[in-house]
Parts: sequence; structure tokens; C-alpha cells
Amino acid sequence: MTSVIFMGTPDFSVVVLKGLIEAGYDVKAVVTQPDKPVGRKRKLTPSPVKVFAQTKNLPVLQPSKMGGSPEADEIKAIAPDFIITAAFGQFLPMSVLNAAKLAAVNVHGSLLPKYRGGAPIQMSIINGEPETGITIMYMAKKMDAGDMLAQQAVAIAPDETSGTLFDKLSLVGRDLLLATLPKIEAQTITGKPQDPAEATFAYNLTADQEKLDFTKSAAALDQQIRGLNPDPVAYTYFENQRVKIWLGQPIPVTTTAQPGTVLVRTKKQLVLATGDSENGLAILELQPAGKAKMPITAFLNGVGQHIQVGDQLITGDDANR
Repeated sequence: MTSVIFMGTPDFSVVVLKGLIEAGYDVKAVVTQPDKPVGRKRKLTPSPVKVFAQTKNLPVLQPSKMGGSPEADEIKAIAPDFIITAAFGQFLPMSVLNAAKLAAVNVHGSLLPKYRGGAPIQMSIINGEPETGITIMYMAKKMDAGDMLAQQAVAIAPDETSGTLFDKLSLVGRDLLLATLPKIEAQTITGKPQDPAEATFAYNLTADQEKLDFTKSAAALDQQIRGLNPDPVAYTYFENQRVKIWLGQPIPVTTTAQPGTVLVRTKKQLVLATGDSENGLAILELQPAGKAKMPITAFLNGVGQHIQVGDQLITGDDANR
């Protein structure tokens, strides 16, 4: 039976790990990120991969940093046939990659060499790409720079969020990986080198990328909101109060109003001016500080019932926070 050490963290990774188990691979250990504090009470919470691995009674390793760690030594001692990563979230030293007898393989959420890095799925939506995909690749010393073994493109729907796209790509990644591993074992596949001149990067998201700038176009704001949904979620400030914006929609409307001005306000609709004079942004779903996520109708009939057309909902002071 072919042995595997699997490395991954979010739900995307769980789909791939489950596929390996169901296909009969011998998963010797699962490596995932350390438990992290979550929520207002900062409760330590295990990753989805850890939770799943424990239901299968698989050994779980959680190094805070792989290089020079006891966990790295354990991986070297196991010396599996394959090391397989899928959205693990850490850089792996060559000493660990070389522990694999056959290959160290990554399931990457983009059509490499485009969008190397830790946030390729989110950035493909934020940048308005029409498609993305999965690349199965050998792991190398440089980030996501290894030879490519297989690729499959996936269209990005107009209403796609990073959450829905992660779900789609996890299934594609699982199937493409399972089709590729036997070819590696049989030595019937050759990796294709990436062209460094065509490489672009999607580094891990920063806090600055979460904040909405209403001087941008309505389309760009919509893409940013969808790309950050469901995590970490875009935000802005309504009347000096931080508000998460879960869903929005560009709405055709001609205006010369300043960005952030209320253009339409009904019981069911709130449309704000943007940097696009021909389109506003309808807020569909939001989450005021300290409250649950809610549809715009609930907000307008509650916390935001005083908001009227012409109000400057997002001010310069808010934008500078």
C-alpha cells in the first residue's frame, strides 16, 4: 500500500485527504496548523483537517514552524512514499520534502505560474478573473515554483465567493491528484517547468486588503467583497461604526454624489455611491459590530432605520481608520 503524509488545514484540504483515504492510500500522519483562538472569547479551535483526522484515528502533527522542529524529524523517520500538501499554510524546507521516497506533491488552487502563494483563490475573484483552476505540481525550494504535472481550469461564476470557489476547487483538486499519483508511481508522467517570466503572486491576505475603499468602482468593490467571503470578510465604517460587508451587488445608477453617499434607501434596499459614476453598490448582507450577520432588510428596519437618501454614510474620517 502506498504511504502518504498529508499536510493541510482548511475544509479544502479535508476533501483531498478524505479522497486519499477512500482511494486506499495509507496515510501515516496528518500535519496541520496549530490550534488557533477563535471568536470573542478566543477559544482555541482545531483546524478542520485536525478534526477530520481525529475521526479517522490518524496521528496529527502541529508544528508552529516546520524547519528544525521535532515534527520534521518524525516525518523524516516515517519516510513516506508521498508527501502531499493542499492548503497547508507553511513553507517546507527541502530536508522535509526530500523525506518522500517518490515525490512531494502540492495541490495548488490556481493555474500556475499565475497566482503563486497562499491566497490564489481569493485573489482570482478580487482581480476579476474569468477562470482559475487546480495545478498538481512537484514541490520545490521556491514557493509554488515546482514542475507542473497536471492542470484543470474552472470557470468563476459572476456571483462566486471564495467559499463557493474553494468548494468547487477542492473536488477538482481531489480528482486530479488521484489521477496523477499513479502516473508518478508508474513513472509515466513528466513534470513541465514553469516559465518564471509569467509568474504572478497571491501572497497571504493582509488586514489592509479587508477594508473597502468606496472610491473604487462598484465592480471592484463587489469582487473584493466576494473574494473575502466567508473569511476574513470585507469591512467598512458606517457612521464611525465598523461593519462587515458579506454581500453586495453593483446597481446601474447615474450620480455625481461623493462615494459613500446613500443613493437609494427603501425598506429592502440600500445603494451607496462609489467611484463609478454609472454604478452604485447595493449592500445585500452585512454585520454590524457585536451583532450577527443579517440581510439588509433587517438592518434597515433596525440599527439602520434612521438612514436616508443623501446621507454621507461613509465619511473621510471612517476611510482613514
